[in-house]
Amino acid sequence: MSIVHLSSLETTGASVPPVPPTRPLQHLAEVRQRQGISRRTVARRLNTDLTTVRRQESGESDITLSQLFEWQKILDVPVSELIAEADDGLSASVMRRAQLVRLMKTALAIQESAKQESIRRMIQTLIEQLLEIMPELSGVGPWHAVGQRRRLDELGVAADRRLSDDVFLDLTE
Repeated sequence: MSIVHLSSLETTGASVPPVPPTRPLQHLAEVRQRQGISRRTVARRLNTDLTTVRRQESGESDITLSQLFEWQKILDVPVSELIAEADDGLSASVMRRAQLVRLMKTALAIQESAKQESIRRMIQTLIEQLLEIMPELSGVGPWHAVGQRRRLDELGVAADRRLSDDVFLDLTE
């Protein structure tokens, strides 16, 4: 293994490779997970693919401000919560909001599957109490069941893409 000294790079005119950050620059993945939003949903809302979402979620990824604001809209949190400060974690308010969103999703999922009227009444009371605490939970939906079909408005960008003639030629050969 050879050691390269910065002074030798400067004298030879070689460019200095960028130094990777030693700490995360942002908390996109952590906030997304706490909000209960899938990568696929983020990709669909960003009108991009999963690979790009994974790359942007990497804590060391240095994304642009416009990309950060797009993430902020999707995750519905202040931009300041997405930016990593030195030795910080998520704020208590974002953690609490994420917990309430998950709780509401669970309550709504139970409400959908509950057969007994007494259970349905208790869940309705719980939902009303959650809405008292945090009115913006009214737009939250239940957890998706495994294997549940997507609604037309939930189809990803793949449904919007047109296949090129090359794909059809490959299929016919």
